Amino acid sequence: MASETASTVPKITLHWLEVSRSHRILWLLEELKIPYELKTWKRGSDRLADPKLKEIHPLGKSPIVTVEREGKDALVLIESAAIAEYLCDYYGKWLIPSRYPAGQDGKIGAETETWTRYRTYMHYAEGSLMPFNLIAILMTSIRNSSVPFFIKPITNSVADRITSMFLKPNFETHFKFIESQLETSPDGGDYLCGKDLTAADILMSFPLEAGRSRSGMTQEQCPRLWRYVDLLHQREAYQRSVQKIEEVEGSFKTNL
Repeated sequence: MASETASTVPKITLHWLEVSRSHRILWLLEELKIPYELKTWKRGSDRLADPKLKEIHPLGKSPIVTVEREGKDALVLIESAAIAEYLCDYYGKWLIPSRYPAGQDGKIGAETETWTRYRTYMHYAEGSLMPFNLIAILMTSIRNSSVPFFIKPITNSVADRITSMFLKPNFETHFKFIESQLETSPDGGDYLCGKDLTAADILMSFPLEAGRSRSGMTQEQCPRLWRYVDLLHQREAYQRSVQKIEEVEGSFKTNL
């Protein structure tokens, strides 16, 4: 696939929603150093996205990326991993590890460990890890819900039971798994897939940011995971993405 130069990049617009997965795409765009436009959106009192986002895509979720096309309606992209893969195919091949060792192209089972990890974490971030964060947010909402005082012990008990019997053990399993993956990173690297940042690291950032505060796990239990998230936050492109939101919105936060 032919790669376009920065001067021929079509108009790309990111629809960014506060405290959402969309910040990963803003960070990715900053890593790619390609021109883009940023449209920011607020959540309502119900914590849901602005309903007007449905005018751009029927699901009304963020991130949404639009790519202008000559003679056609704009291409509308949703889902963080799909957006990341699309952009990296054109502008960020360096964020995708080499799939095969030299001389073994196309040989099934010959894939490099760095690529296998990359492909896994591109899906793991949303498919395996993020759902537990969403359930944790739901449990917090249940605890904070406005119910009659005599019902409150019941709702709190339900939330506490789900947290202790389901969320806590699952978070522990996943965080220990990620800790072990960081310990065995290829070539002694600091990232999940090796020595170099990949698009998968960018996708993993949001569920880990949320999980550090909601999982019940501590820095002492998962020191590598804590250092890893801090390392991601030290990326110049990540810091530029935060600064851009602070300039536009006045503040930035990673968790609801």
